[in-house]
Amino acid sequence: MLKVSCNVSNDQIHALAQCAFLGRCTSTLRRNDAIWCRPLRKPPVLARAVLSDRGGASSGVLGSDRMVGSGSGSLADRLRLGSLTEDRLSYKERFIVRCYEVGINKTATVETIANLLQEVGCNHAQSVGFSTDGFATTPTMRKMHLIWVTARMHIEIYRYPAWSDVVEIETWCQGDGRIGTRRDWIIKDHATDQVIGRATSKWVMMNQETRRLQKVSDDVREEYLVYCPRELRLAIPEENSSSLKKIPKLEDPAQNSKVGLVPRRADLDMNQHVNNVTYIGWVLESMPQEVIDSHELQTITLDYRRECQHDDIVDSLTTVEPVEDATAVSELQGKNGSADVKEYKEDLPQFLHLLRLSGDGLEINRGRTVWRKKPAR
Repeated sequence: MLKVSCNVSNDQIHALAQCAFLGRCTSTLRRNDAIWCRPLRKPPVLARAVLSDRGGASSGVLGSDRMVGSGSGSLADRLRLGSLTEDRLSYKERFIVRCYEVGINKTATVETIANLLQEVGCNHAQSVGFSTDGFATTPTMRKMHLIWVTARMHIEIYRYPAWSDVVEIETWCQGDGRIGTRRDWIIKDHATDQVIGRATSKWVMMNQETRRLQKVSDDVREEYLVYCPRELRLAIPEENSSSLKKIPKLEDPAQNSKVGLVPRRADLDMNQHVNNVTYIGWVLESMPQEVIDSHELQTITLDYRRECQHDDIVDSLTTVEPVEDATAVSELQGKNGSADVKEYKEDLPQFLHLLRLSGDGLEINRGRTVWRKKPAR
């Protein structure tokens, strides 16, 4: 991975390509790539590199010493602050939050977090030796023209990192029934080792030519499951988890809307489809301004139903989701993700979202967001 001399800048270290949640994806059911957990090639010879953390009260180094690869692999591999874990069943990488990645709250935006999840997924794919052509497919999948496409993405953020904070993201994959797979992430504040976020996603297999979903064959399963955790490991425990909660379709008239959204050229990925992170921005475009001013996003869940092309026009609809009761809900916080802080639902407004094509009203994306009051600064 990384053999750093004294004159290597942090900007060089973080010159990383944008990828998608499980690698490089397009959108909806064209978003591709599952990424697995063990290298198909021998691990590189390891060397040490020590990088200075940001100054201030917690000045020091990025986790004392960093074990990184020496001369093997690409220049990006040698400069990247990431590697497979000791058991080879997950991948960790560290990032410094840049000034252009923070928003109006003076913290990283949810789009920044999503981009970092994409980056870690793509780098994990490279580290285990699966294809790096944008699909992260196994040899059998390439022969059969099969790709991974995203079905659902769920992100929980307990505390947003600020400019110059260092975050460490761990990711891994595992099987999910006969037709899919899943990728999970845990986000930590590197300085404190506190869990500040978690994410999970579900993926299905599709024939790239016919665009039909297909069951995961035994051959494909054998190729990737060997690199996955032997026992089920979940970033977000599924019991009473909103990550599994069904998202109802939002019907007109919506309480808030933003119509006529058009993909920019910069929103397209290398497969000429709108990147996943763009959908998050479109969903937030129709949020009421008073909520944006007083709250910050805590949880976002997106179901991907249709791809979006460069010449599509999109409408974003948002409506408050009715709350059944005012029972207390727990917010996972702390190093081990334990439920040690409780808030009431009236303090956590929920919204339903719909992205649709302006012309025929076909669904692109369903979403749900949960918001909490901004912390005092």
